[in-house]
Order: sequence, then structure tokens, then C-alpha cells
Amino acid sequence: MDKFRMIFQFFQSNQESFMNGICGIMALASTQMYSAFDFNCPCLPHYNLAYGLGILLVPPFILFLLGFVLNNNISMLAEEWRRPQGQRGKDPAVLRYMFCSMAQRAMIAPVVWVSVTLLDGKCVTCAFCTSVPVETLGNASHPRLSQGEIQRLLARIPCKEIYNGQQLIANEVAVRYLRCISQALGWCFVLLMTTLAFLVRLLRPCFSQAAFLKSRYWSHYIDIERKLFDETCTEHARSFAKVCIQQFFEGMSMDLVAARCHLPRKAPAEAEEAAEKLLGITDQGTMNMALKSWHRCKPPLHLHPPALPTGNGWAGEGQPRMHPSAPQKETAAYYSWV
Repeated sequence: MDKFRMIFQFFQSNQESFMNGICGIMALASTQMYSAFDFNCPCLPHYNLAYGLGILLVPPFILFLLGFVLNNNISMLAEEWRRPQGQRGKDPAVLRYMFCSMAQRAMIAPVVWVSVTLLDGKCVTCAFCTSVPVETLGNASHPRLSQGEIQRLLARIPCKEIYNGQQLIANEVAVRYLRCISQALGWCFVLLMTTLAFLVRLLRPCFSQAAFLKSRYWSHYIDIERKLFDETCTEHARSFAKVCIQQFFEGMSMDLVAARCHLPRKAPAEAEEAAEKLLGITDQGTMNMALKSWHRCKPPLHLHPPALPTGNGWAGEGQPRMHPSAPQKETAAYYSWV
């Protein structure tokens, strides 16, 4: 249990670790789905190809879309892409980084599915059984068989129980031939994906490491800023609801006051704390305006210290700012007469 707890805490440490865990679970789920899937080839000339390629390509596409759906950053990416320019510019490099990061994680489960399917060989055997070279592997001179009949016989190769073309080509020979081709394609696909991932990891720091760090930093900033904004809005909503409920009960308690009942008074500290959490936003219209302003014109990413107030206003108002004088350096020159 301690190991599972440590793994769970690692997945919850940050957004990337969480999404890596989700993608790993999806990859394992894809293998379990394929092992539990009951593969039934139709064994018909016009349907084998569609069924085999459908099982090979349609589930990876669904898993790819599911990887995007389970990624929490997809809504953040769409919001950042569609929001108005406002006071903060949109960096296309950050948007590309976020999209590529999500696409790479969403591709893990489809790659596992395609690899397992090709290494198993059932889909390729079903899809291309009518393309077996009978001249090389079988008896092409079998009499009294038209081309259509040969295609119908070859289409039954994946269905061993109804295959009746042993005189044309042995079922075991055709299945082994197609399965060897499928496994070769599967290992080539695994090698290609592994090589591409290795080259991406190896060559990326050599060309655009600074740009990569910048894009990664600001993508993390957008994620953290969104979380903090949601937490701030939740805290404001809680304080707003608390004050509204308190005002409601204070109004209802007027009858009790008229009946000369002694009511406990609210501590001033609690009232001040609730008022501070509202930050001056005390009605629905002002809050809606604040939310629209946050969406339309986010504040620029430029931090500056606040100006110091004085008795007559802000310090330095209407006067040029005086920068602290830098310490003067003393230089000594030496002359020699030769």
C-alpha cells in the first residue's frame, strides 16, 4: 500500500506527472481491451479488408481523441487560443508547445494498440488474405476454379473451421505467411516510433533549448494562473455566500430583537475578515464585470512595485523619477617618462 500511495502522490505532484499517469493507464487499458476483444473476421471478399483495417485504425483514433478529452489542458489551450488580445499578447510558441505536449501524450495509447495488433497478426491476416500469392505458396493450376471462386476461397483463410480450399493453398501456410508479414511490420513500427522519440529527446536541446524552456515555463504559468484564479473565485464566492446568509439571518432576527431576546453579537474581527475577503466586490454586476474583464483583457505579465503614498498624494506625483546614483569609481592614471 505504501508503494501505491507513493505512486499516487507522484502522479498528483504536478500536471505533467498526472497526465503521464493517465496515458500509462490508457496504454495498459488498450492492451487489455485488445486481449479481451473477440476478433471475428467476416471471411467475405468485400468485407475482410474493411473489417481488418477498421480494427487496426479506428480504435487508435478513438483512443487518440480520448487522450485529448482526458487532458485537462485542452480547455486551457482552447481558452488561450480564442481569448481576445487584451492587455496581454498571445505567444504562438506557447500554444504550439501545449498542443504538441498533449498530442505526444495522447499518441501513447494508439501506438500501443497498433503495435499489439500488428504483432498479433489477426487484422492483417483478415484484411489481406485475398492477396496471398497462390502461384508461389499454393497450386495455381487447380482446375475448374474461376477468379471469383478463388477469391471466395482465399477470403475464408482466417476462418479455419469453414475453409475448404486445401487443394488450392494450405490454411497453415497462408496464415503463417501473413502473420510473419504482420509481425515484421509491427517490429518496424515499434522501431520507428522508438527512433523518433529518441531523436526528439536527443536533438531538441541542440537546436531550441532556450525556446523550449521559455514555452514550457509560460505554459506552466498559464496552468498555475488558471488554478489560482479558480481558487480565488471560489474563496470569494464562499465569502460572498457567507455574508449574504449572515445578512439574511440578521434581518430575520429583528423579530427576536423586538421580542426582547438577547442575541449573540458577531465579533468585529470576523466581520472585518469577511469584508476583506470580498475585496470590495459586493454585488453580482460588479463580479460579472470583473470576470469579463479578466477574460477580455488579462493584466500584462509585468510586475512593478506599488508607488508609496504621502500626505498629499502619491510620492513623486508630477515629478520625474530619480534613480539612485550609482557609486562613482575612482581611477588612477600613472605616467612614466622614458
